[in-house]
Amino acid sequence: MLVDTYGRVATDLRVSLTDRCNLRCTYCMPEEGLQWLAKPDLLTDDEIVRLIDIAVRLLGIEEVRFTGGEPLLRPGLTGIVERVAALAPRPRMSLTTNGIGLRRTAAALKTAGLDRVNVSLDTLRPDVFKTLTRRDRHRDVLDGLQAARDAGLTPVKVNTVLMPGLNEDEAPDLLAWAVAHDYELRFIEQMPLDAQHGWKRDSMVTAGDILASLRTRFDLTAEGTDDRGSAPAERWLVDGGPHRVGVIASVTRPFCAACDRTRLTADGQIRTCLFAREETDLRGALRSGAPDEEIARLWRLAMWGKKAGAGLDDPTFIQPDRPMSAIGG
Repeated sequence: MLVDTYGRVATDLRVSLTDRCNLRCTYCMPEEGLQWLAKPDLLTDDEIVRLIDIAVRLLGIEEVRFTGGEPLLRPGLTGIVERVAALAPRPRMSLTTNGIGLRRTAAALKTAGLDRVNVSLDTLRPDVFKTLTRRDRHRDVLDGLQAARDAGLTPVKVNTVLMPGLNEDEAPDLLAWAVAHDYELRFIEQMPLDAQHGWKRDSMVTAGDILASLRTRFDLTAEGTDDRGSAPAERWLVDGGPHRVGVIASVTRPFCAACDRTRLTADGQIRTCLFAREETDLRGALRSGAPDEEIARLWRLAMWGKKAGAGLDDPTFIQPDRPMSAIGG
């Protein structure tokens, strides 16, 4: 088991497959100038599968989420999914993606064993998409979403970040669109993970702002806390159901007390939290010939030291020194 000193048990592993991305979202990456990880620093496909095997066989991991950067840029992704699907016990597998490459890969990923996807889409307006992402790829994301649904990678969840002055007025339209297409929409408060350190708490669109906007058009009924469990999203039934909308309020309504996640970066570091500034190196242990039991011990030790919370409510909070693309969302 991966247990910490506060009694939390990690059963959900987030695996970053690459730090690279084919978008340049303003809340995540600068337009240019990021230093990418060198190829020798990245975990190989074999190393990724071995670490996931250790996690599910020795440490109690039940769910694996592949992230990036943009995980669809990883050349061996389908093979990794297929090999993880063959592990015993078999973990549930999902993928967080910007959706650009899903039209051509969704069916193959489903055949390999992927269970579902989360796709990032912040706007229904192509011009706003281009401003937010610095790329003209809005149609590709919409096509990728449809391909994921058609392939059976369901429920298809859509992750949306609202930004002041850009798309903060779109919440009701986005929810109406998601309901019409049978996607589950989840709004995520903007977090201080941008490489250029431009995040400001007093200018972010909060969960309260989002819910107030949605209620101008929809009746929202809160699900109970028993239904939420350790999930990061608070969820509401839309107009009595069956459709739901979620809000992940990492900043204003932190859920650290129920956190069940551990994170593996693309270069083989264990992070206990998105906002952690400490990492534990598993890549070095792998490449020095350490046995599975020793790697599991290092992982347990890292999780034992997990802090009580992310510290976003602390006025002295210091942003992590690695951008979200290098950590994994």
